[in-house]
Amino acid sequence: MSSATNLNRLIFAHTPGRTLVTYSPDGRYFYTIGSNNIIRKFTVASDDDPQILDTAEENTGLAASNKHIFTSSEDCTVSCFSVEHNSLEKLLVRTTLPTRDIALSPDGEWVAVASDETVVKVVSVETPSRTFTLREQSNSNKHVAFHPLIKYLLAVSCTDGSIYIYNLTSMEPELVKKVDGVISRIQDPAAEASAKIAWCPDGRAFAAPTPTGDVIIIDRQKWERQRSFASGHGASEITDLAWSPNGAFLATAGKDGKIVIWESKNQTIIARYDYKNVCSLAWHPTDNTITFATSDGTFCILPSAVPTEHVPVLRLPTCPAPLLSDSLASIPAEIRPRPPRASSNPVDSFLGDLGDDDDFISDDDGAGYAEPNANGKRPGTPLEHTSGPNKRPFTLFRPEIHEPFQPSSTPWKSERRYLCLNMVGFVWTLDQGTHHTVTVEFHDREQYRAFHFTDTFLYDKACLNENGTLFACPPNERNGEPAMLYYRPHETWTKRVEWRTSLPDGEYIVAIALSENHIVACTSNGYVRVYTLFGVPIRLYRQKYAPIVTCASFRDYVLVLGNGPVGADGRAQLLYTLENVKRDETLQSNDVVALRDAETARNVFFSEEGDPMVYDSEGVLLVLMHWREMGQAKWVPVLDTRRLEKIRAGGKREYWPVAAGQGIFHCIILKNGEEHPYFPRPMFSEFPFEMPLSNPKPKPEGSEETSSSEPFTTDDLEQTYLLSSTLLTLQTDSASNRVLDADDRISIAKGENGIDRALLQLLMLACKDEAMGERALEICGLFKQKRTLDMAVKVALKYERTVLAGKIAELRDEMDMEEE
Repeated sequence: MSSATNLNRLIFAHTPGRTLVTYSPDGRYFYTIGSNNIIRKFTVASDDDPQILDTAEENTGLAASNKHIFTSSEDCTVSCFSVEHNSLEKLLVRTTLPTRDIALSPDGEWVAVASDETVVKVVSVETPSRTFTLREQSNSNKHVAFHPLIKYLLAVSCTDGSIYIYNLTSMEPELVKKVDGVISRIQDPAAEASAKIAWCPDGRAFAAPTPTGDVIIIDRQKWERQRSFASGHGASEITDLAWSPNGAFLATAGKDGKIVIWESKNQTIIARYDYKNVCSLAWHPTDNTITFATSDGTFCILPSAVPTEHVPVLRLPTCPAPLLSDSLASIPAEIRPRPPRASSNPVDSFLGDLGDDDDFISDDDGAGYAEPNANGKRPGTPLEHTSGPNKRPFTLFRPEIHEPFQPSSTPWKSERRYLCLNMVGFVWTLDQGTHHTVTVEFHDREQYRAFHFTDTFLYDKACLNENGTLFACPPNERNGEPAMLYYRPHETWTKRVEWRTSLPDGEYIVAIALSENHIVACTSNGYVRVYTLFGVPIRLYRQKYAPIVTCASFRDYVLVLGNGPVGADGRAQLLYTLENVKRDETLQSNDVVALRDAETARNVFFSEEGDPMVYDSEGVLLVLMHWREMGQAKWVPVLDTRRLEKIRAGGKREYWPVAAGQGIFHCIILKNGEEHPYFPRPMFSEFPFEMPLSNPKPKPEGSEETSSSEPFTTDDLEQTYLLSSTLLTLQTDSASNRVLDADDRISIAKGENGIDRALLQLLMLACKDEAMGERALEICGLFKQKRTLDMAVKVALKYERTVLAGKIAELRDEMDMEEE
């Protein structure tokens, strides 16, 4: 939306009403939100149409990180959306009265919520049950703002005209200062007039609007008035204000229909723009661009907001806040400008300021070079800032990791979510505000009876199988309750016994798994905890690589996925460990899950036959082959859902994996851009495995399925051969570790017959072409059974390939000699 056709022009994005705008920290996207129930996601420097995300109506707050979008609305909710998937990820918190504003901590881990309540809630993005409550206000709250450098310092603008500064470093937030007489009292919390404070980028002060239309600077040391930006809007009220990324300029909007750009150092106006009803301003993180929104539901991109002659100042590192007491001693060394030194040498006028070697060791920048301390060392300054005029900007490298997830669960949507969904049944929960209601239903209603219960522990994970249901809940720091596991068996030969077990304080559950023999819980400390079905702990060990991503189990086998070493792309590798917990034996240790760049695992489970499977974000189903032999495991693609005929014929769809077994992929088809199943529960669909060998042939819509299931083309026969060989290999690997019964032997024999049958058909096609004699002989070397070579000789003679028939006979004789 930054093309020339959309610059300096008001664009209608929402229905009339208060409209907000913000940029992602990396400057890649900007978002708008208004009184209707949508978020618009625009890509910077792109003419593509915006992405639309559904949200609540009458939105009041907007914040964004590189991964998430956060919104608040008058329906008393604060929601978290995924930037990658353009969908609702979770409901962060609910208030009892309408929300008015939200703010995101500089590390993106906490969201502060202002509402018509007298308290402010600060919620963890990762674990919403972790909450701080700020209680010192006597009236409702209008705005909140985190310190740009210190994530535990928060400012609250109250409707009574006071600003409350909190320190959040302890479980009981500490009121640092109450600043009175700066912002105006607000009678109507929904009014357009702003009481929002804006921290200076260097963190030493904040700017606040006054009732007279001026902007005052308040320092963080003594909390006193400093310089002011006066008479920019006459006596009109300020509706929003925002600092440029380096703090060199301040933008303000007022009810007088003006946007004013101020130079921070001298508090002078360098530009004015005429736009009415502006209620939200946002600077681009790196460009000379301001995007603003109005109460008419429109927004506008204002390029070159800072005039050309001032642009060099915009490119400087972080500038100091405009304080009355500014001196070299009071400005942190990291952002302190280096003063020029006078020189009597006329050459300096040509060469510039190269410095004076005579006083090379002088303390010209206040860093203490000339005054050693008691130990004879020159003390350094604390690293509170990341850049300065004489330093390159320093950025802390943070690798991109795979986020933890619970297999077969979905995010919150309309206060509901699935905790588990598989071939046995499904577990779903309903948010009732003060508690949840959990329902467990089964596909086989004759054998199992559905049940539901009131959930006061707020379970967020569940597993379901033929034996019972396993739940896990996060710790409740407000009540001091630790994380907990809860197992409820369906039925036993004795009286049904439910059991619960708690984890140590400070440890929460990342993922859980349930098999017919064991219960597995992976925790935030990197621990893998294994229990029997009735709560006896039998294993406890720490994963070598952390943080843990997820886990799955089958009988005595446990599969754990975790983040491993960081690759050249800055992304952690996804590793897996496979163990037999009964024998305490490691089968595969910290091997790599075969994902392409930027791919993630969407689901992890064991097949019906007991083989580990991963369904990735690209829609590819992978099975682990030879996993019982150390160092021999490999991931084999058995289905690529992007290749399914329904995609080719009917448009793009998503496939939610449920289970796999007997060569069949069980899933739920999602349409209309959905990424997760919702209520009412859709029907299951089945697709046979199809390995990605060649481009699929599209089938016209409405075409009839062929009455014969026999493949006749070379591609179909090669597909049949390779897939049957893969499934037979998985079956023989499993058979080698247990005693075979009659059914197993019959099944293996059928698999070998199917392979040889496909190869014989390929041989018939090769015999029809005289140039494919070598290929025909190669095919004969792939037969699983010696008796099939006799059939191959007959096929060659049928097509008058006497030479080929002789070579096949020789191959058969060699096999006889090897057996003898």
